[in-house]
Amino acid sequence: MESEEIYAALLCASLSSEALTPGHDMGMISGLLASVAAVKNPTSIIVYDEHNHERFPPGDPSKRAFAYFVLTGGRLTSSIEPGTTVTVKWRGKPVFIRCRTEEDIRVANSVDIASLRDPQEDAVRVKNPEWLIVIGVCTHLGCIPLPNAGDFGGWFCSCHGSHYDVSGRIRKGPAPYNLEVPTYSFLEENKLLIG
Repeated sequence: MESEEIYAALLCASLSSEALTPGHDMGMISGLLASVAAVKNPTSIIVYDEHNHERFPPGDPSKRAFAYFVLTGGRLTSSIEPGTTVTVKWRGKPVFIRCRTEEDIRVANSVDIASLRDPQEDAVRVKNPEWLIVIGVCTHLGCIPLPNAGDFGGWFCSCHGSHYDVSGRIRKGPAPYNLEVPTYSFLEENKLLIG
């Protein structure tokens, strides 16, 4: 017999209709591949290896809420230090979350609105003055500005030289509009939901 005929004969023999008996305590059937044993002895019982991870039942409410929080753009803000910016991804775009200092807030509120290309007061752009949340896409050509940079201490788009202030407002360069503020809400003091 040729090797192909031998393989076919072995495969047919292993798939014969005779009942299989489980081997040792691992539930293995001696001499058969696991996939062949599974075909020969179908069962609705699924055994999970819980050796190195904890398993939660489907629909566990605490895990479902966490998954919803993460998938919709949730972020814990307690780990962000004042004066720093954290970038997260939301709907395929970067979102800048900036914890502003008292000085940042004072500077943002002291700007003459009439001097801005896209006039907006700081209070219109934030729900809580300590936190600024903006979509991190330059309104000129869609580049991603660098945080804590530029002539106004906010963001600087090095591609074409747009400068944004600590409120995400365009102050200098070719960008026509301020950085966009997404829909967001604070679920608790240190939990932010974007979208």
